[in-house]
Amino acid sequence: MKTITDAKSPDRDWLKTYYYLRFAVSAIWVALAFTVAKAMPPLAAMMLVAYPAWDALANYLDASRSGGLMRNKSQMLNFVVSVATAMAVAATLPHGMHAVLQIFGIWAVLSGLFQLLTGAQRWKSYGAQWAMILSGAQSGLAGAHMISKAVGAAPVSIADIAPYAAFGAFYFLVSAVSLTISGARRRSKAAAA
Repeated sequence: MKTITDAKSPDRDWLKTYYYLRFAVSAIWVALAFTVAKAMPPLAAMMLVAYPAWDALANYLDASRSGGLMRNKSQMLNFVVSVATAMAVAATLPHGMHAVLQIFGIWAVLSGLFQLLTGAQRWKSYGAQWAMILSGAQSGLAGAHMISKAVGAAPVSIADIAPYAAFGAFYFLVSAVSLTISGARRRSKAAAA
């Protein structure tokens, strides 16, 4: 297994780029969820299906850069759960947002667990994974909160899912910045040697 010192720079560069991309997509999704999508139900419906579908695609792309889904079991499971979630959300939208929020809650718990496992596995090779591990754990808590709201009587909307996505965006940004800083330090040490 690779260690932090021998993980190839393109691997670290890919992971850093991947985290910045995940941040950007999530941040745009959150901005739309809190603004335009609240007043446009068709857009909100597309976004609710697109969010887990994007997560599936992102996990697939990331795993493919690291030996494929079969070699990265936690990402394979995250891919499968995210595809199933996108299909379940699409099928459930006609039944109302409470049902959709419940599906998102279950997905948040499962995908958070798989993200935590992926971060823990990458720690030795890349370092700077504490934010991904923390994000995975917090995803589980957010999922439990969504499930509790879903069984309540209060109205719910895409805005009830947006904070979960916002925290995800924040953690992806922190991870990207952490890898950027650790890479700069590593290059500094190498240049000084």
